Amino acid sequence: MSTAPRERVPRPGEPEGPRAIGGYTLLAPLGEGGMGVVHLARRSDGQRVALKVLRPHVVGDDETRSRLAREVASLRRVRSRWVAEIIDADPWAPVPYIATRYVPGLSLHDEVAREGPVRGDDLSWLARCLLEGIAAVHEAGVLHRDVKPSNVLMEGRTPVLIDFGLARVADDPKLTQTGWLLGTPGYLAPEILYGDDPTPAVDVHAWAATVAYAATGRPPYGRGPSMAVMDRARRGEHDLDGVPSQLREVLDAALSPEPGRRPTVDRLLAWLRGHGPAPIARAVSAPLPPVPPTPAPIETMPLALFHDELDALPDGMPDAETRVEPAPWDVPIAPEPAGPPGFSERARRFVLLAATGLTAAAGVAAYPWAGLAALVVLVWLLRTGSLAASMVGERRRLRGAKWYDGPRLVLGAPWDLLRSLPATVLLALWACGLAVAAMLVCYAVAAAPTVTLPVAGLVLVGSLWWGPGGSRLRSPVNRVVRPLSRGLRGWVIALAVVVALGGLLGGLASSGADWLPASGAPLSALGD
Repeated sequence: MSTAPRERVPRPGEPEGPRAIGGYTLLAPLGEGGMGVVHLARRSDGQRVALKVLRPHVVGDDETRSRLAREVASLRRVRSRWVAEIIDADPWAPVPYIATRYVPGLSLHDEVAREGPVRGDDLSWLARCLLEGIAAVHEAGVLHRDVKPSNVLMEGRTPVLIDFGLARVADDPKLTQTGWLLGTPGYLAPEILYGDDPTPAVDVHAWAATVAYAATGRPPYGRGPSMAVMDRARRGEHDLDGVPSQLREVLDAALSPEPGRRPTVDRLLAWLRGHGPAPIARAVSAPLPPVPPTPAPIETMPLALFHDELDALPDGMPDAETRVEPAPWDVPIAPEPAGPPGFSERARRFVLLAATGLTAAAGVAAYPWAGLAALVVLVWLLRTGSLAASMVGERRRLRGAKWYDGPRLVLGAPWDLLRSLPATVLLALWACGLAVAAMLVCYAVAAAPTVTLPVAGLVLVGSLWWGPGGSRLRSPVNRVVRPLSRGLRGWVIALAVVVALGGLLGGLASSGADWLPASGAPLSALGD
């Protein structure tokens, strides 16, 4: 039991101030689940933690609290740089809580969605560190049982495993009556779906599925309804296309529907550390060896119910420039090192985006009316496409891909154009207002038209990019710029085309703007 002080109750008439639980000041909610709520909290010494506050109706009687106390005692033994450990807990407090290390960082799920698949040495580093964290959990006599991309936090190249400790509590009526599933479809081992007792092999299966997601950017068993995903897992129908060949063989073995065919954590770690051969899948005709007996894991409280993604990174972790070890597989999946983009790739993205913005501004300076109209129409189309793609993606997430998604997208284009029009008009008016303000400033300082129009064009382009609703513009543009910036050849070609077009439009703008379809500049008649 924790020795932390109990929650202080304000006296009558005394202002409440920040709410406190067990000596922790609650700063902000981080997530909510069936078992309770997670808060960002601060201890009296200033350390920030993730405070998991249990719901009283879930942990209400002495028997359940005693069980929670035993589970917390087992979880306290988990100590690893790759795991967000438990710092403090008090199951007997009026409001029971568990405090874990708080680490601000993106989950692997969000990191891959934002930056693309992990590749090369970065993938080797991720696979090894994640498995080191699982091994540390197993050494404490605990099974994680919910390893998945949203339970892996990334700080640069370094993964941190969170929410370890899912218990064998399927018989607990407090949980089963709510329909809670012990695990996540797509990362849940097939034997659990059959009702078999879990072994360390379940975490090996989940590790392989998580690494496959990191390497490809997609779940190995696809998307769609949970029943369909679980059926593919039971059949062993996983998709590993795009994974390096030797790693693909190892993941294929680790994703076997038969737990006895999966390599052990020790064999996998030996290979990832470069001290052993690659664990390859056994031949189907080979007899299955008996599963070695393992000590029953100590039951642990299902911490993963509190939230799906906890932005956490433990203290003492290596920074983003941590040196990674060479990958144990030899065949690269790209002609050049990739993965989470480094400084050079980010710099290429910035240069290409900046050149594109300057070219758009030069077009507005050379042909103010025509350029403005073309820019607004382009923004309208891009925002419409982004909105339509989001709707299709949401429908696919809920009920899987359908053959009629494409025709439906085309037939719904008129409605999508209409839906995106009000926000596009608002964005255009906002950007035009700022551009006019920039022109007035240039007029006040007596700037020449060849200076005023480019400045107004830059303000217009920047306002459209960062203005209200600009995310619908940035998303499709980045989808084009990111793949072009990954390779040097494609980036050079794209940049050359953009620079050539920008130079042409800039030369036209320097010789005077063409106000087509108007006959002259606005208010030019006042100067006659």
